[in-house]
Amino acid sequence: MGAIQIAVYGGGGFAREVAWLVQSCNRSSHRYDVVCFIDDNEALHGSELNGVMVMSLEAARARFPDAKVVCAVGSPKVREQIARKAADVGFSFEIIIHPNVERSQWIDIAEGVVICAGNILTTNITLGRHVQINLDCTIGHDVILGDFTTLASGWVHMGRRVHVGTGAVIINGTSDHPLVIEDDAVIGAGACVTKRIAAGTTVVGVPARPLERR
Repeated sequence: MGAIQIAVYGGGGFAREVAWLVQSCNRSSHRYDVVCFIDDNEALHGSELNGVMVMSLEAARARFPDAKVVCAVGSPKVREQIARKAADVGFSFEIIIHPNVERSQWIDIAEGVVICAGNILTTNITLGRHVQINLDCTIGHDVILGDFTTLASGWVHMGRRVHVGTGAVIINGTSDHPLVIEDDAVIGAGACVTKRIAAGTTVVGVPARPLERR
């Protein structure tokens, strides 16, 4: 059986990192081939990123009908949109996990999840569709990450399309009172979240407070 073809959906910096992540999964055996990047920007079609061609979604589907897609866009909302577009043309999705990730067997992982290098995932964790866990994160017990979300700590429940900035800290909840971060919340870089975040709210600072708009 040959290597699985991977089409990386995205043309930015994280897409290039994901392509490298996919290649890093070939250390013990040749499991994957990155065959193309997919980008909706027509100006990029026909160009190359790190030696890999960039093409439209339709062209990728025609040329690589057996490929699996990995959505490599940081924005949760955009990631949801491109995952829907890829599914609509018939693509399915691959789970990509760096070989040095430490994780237990008690983790539920949905389609399209990306887990980068240096992460630790303990026990009884649920990762929704197209969750992205970036470099060097620790995910504690009983965490639930909703579809298209990134990061968490122990007894934290995140909704859909939550975005967590670099260096943010999320304080543990408890089994009786999980710390809930609702849909479309944005946690600013370096923020320290100590309590529930309402849907659509952007919080910043230590402790994290709603961003005041002028």
